[in-house]
Amino acid sequence: MEISSLGEFGLIDRLTKDMPPKQSSTHVAVGDDAAVLDYPDTEVLVTTDMLLENVHFDLTYVPLKHLGYKSAVVNFSDIYAMGGTPRQITVSLGISKRFTVEHIEELYSGIRLACEIYGVDIVGGDTCSSHQGLVISVTCIGDAPRGTAICRSGAKPNDIICVSGDLGAAYMGLQVLEREKVASAGQKDFQPDFAGKEYIIERQLKPEARRDVIENLAKAGIKPTAMMDVSDGLSSELLHICKQSGVGCRVYEDRIPIDYQTALMAEELNMNLVTAALNGGEDYELLFTVPLGMHDKLAEVPGIHEIGYITDASKGCALVGRDGQSEIELRAQGWNPLASNE
Repeated sequence: MEISSLGEFGLIDRLTKDMPPKQSSTHVAVGDDAAVLDYPDTEVLVTTDMLLENVHFDLTYVPLKHLGYKSAVVNFSDIYAMGGTPRQITVSLGISKRFTVEHIEELYSGIRLACEIYGVDIVGGDTCSSHQGLVISVTCIGDAPRGTAICRSGAKPNDIICVSGDLGAAYMGLQVLEREKVASAGQKDFQPDFAGKEYIIERQLKPEARRDVIENLAKAGIKPTAMMDVSDGLSSELLHICKQSGVGCRVYEDRIPIDYQTALMAEELNMNLVTAALNGGEDYELLFTVPLGMHDKLAEVPGIHEIGYITDASKGCALVGRDGQSEIELRAQGWNPLASNE
């Protein structure tokens, strides 16, 4: 069905029907000129991400449902990275003429699935035509108890640097997808080879926000001094924390957590594994710092890795080699959203 046959409001009605609010803070959702939200006793957190076709995603190998899911989850991740809880999102779409109603319903099915899993309400958005392919902009509203939001600016010398999960997997998944895209060129019945690479493919196509880490830290009585999610690469995110906090850092190469499939893929592609883990991005793991006195409590939290420590700003930011002695200056070499315009 052509989108023009429904019109803007008809499309919105079709995409958002049968979506009763889950959050008590949602008073009025889709259907009015504006949503009505009520956060009487908490701090409100707001984040926005924009995804553009052929800049942030390639529909040659990214299913629309996965894309919808990812576009929502990456926003949830930002709220969790502040120690908050995502409550509502608005979704705005720029749609080119090659997309049908069924295409957009498939995209929205992923958004709705993410909202169902994480308990988030869709409360509004916008649609318009696009001459540059598909554009997705999601704004997420969340909250945190007053005075508890965790910023990037609280790290102190001697704090332990921690990261959840493993790093570099999403980047290696992207390399597999790009490789198979090139191999498929001009072949009608091409079958991509993803055997043994399922984990890294999923990390790229269907990331998850680390709600579990936030919950487990709270259970263990640990409040990070600074935190953010790893969207642009570990090196870039560490430098953000250090700059905002006015500190330096030391990160140990041999402590950076890397999955077996990630390591195998790096070897297969003759890529430097640590470089991929430092600069790959899109892992959406949580990077945070905690006071040294919390060391024993960290053992109670599954899937957390201590990878270094915060120093005085005068010592700069460096990666310590596997010999425990040599140091390389950390540089922000992760994803640059404006690089494609250069």
